[in-house]
Amino acid sequence: MDSKTGKYIVIEGPIGVGKTSLAKRLSASFGSDLLLEQAEENPFLEKFYRNPGYGAFPTQLFFLFQRARQMAELRQGDMFKPVWVSDFLLDKDRLFARMNLDNDEYLLYEQVFERLAIDAPEPDLVIYLQASVDVLLERITLRGIEYEQSIKRDYLERLMDSYSRFFHDYDRSPLLIVNAGEIDLVRNETDYEQLFDVICKVDGGRHYFNPGTRSLV
Repeated sequence: MDSKTGKYIVIEGPIGVGKTSLAKRLSASFGSDLLLEQAEENPFLEKFYRNPGYGAFPTQLFFLFQRARQMAELRQGDMFKPVWVSDFLLDKDRLFARMNLDNDEYLLYEQVFERLAIDAPEPDLVIYLQASVDVLLERITLRGIEYEQSIKRDYLERLMDSYSRFFHDYDRSPLLIVNAGEIDLVRNETDYEQLFDVICKVDGGRHYFNPGTRSLV
């Protein structure tokens, strides 16, 4: 990977879109270190999916403290390695908090966030994966995690809207927006190789990758 694409790549998008799968493949391609979200460590997540009103606040706090630890480990690690790949952006924690918490909970969450003063490095590239709700539901079903099967369509619609609004104004890092609904980055080697080639060509700014064009726009 050369200097045009940088050394810290973050992949983002709604649940089921393929963030972790792409992160693992990129890490293997670059021979890089991998920083994963580790949602399975959150003991409140299953409760949240089954009853969002009951589990939202502890779920968000757990993720926030987890992120603070991961960012500290990233800072303490060797940031001079050629590439780091991650399947989450720290900013998305606030996106989820704003969507899932009531006003009083969100104000308390923000106080905790500010107190933690998390020192997160800015990515050299953010890859935002998009897909339709139908595609997300299909992929969530196929991967078969039991508590995820209770995720509702309206929740995914709200989540996609939150992501769209967030990335509409995002300009803190170069951004590659990928239509991931019609490509298979796990089982289709051609799909992955074409996206990988695009990722290596990004040089600042905002770009789009659609499977119909197979090129950087």
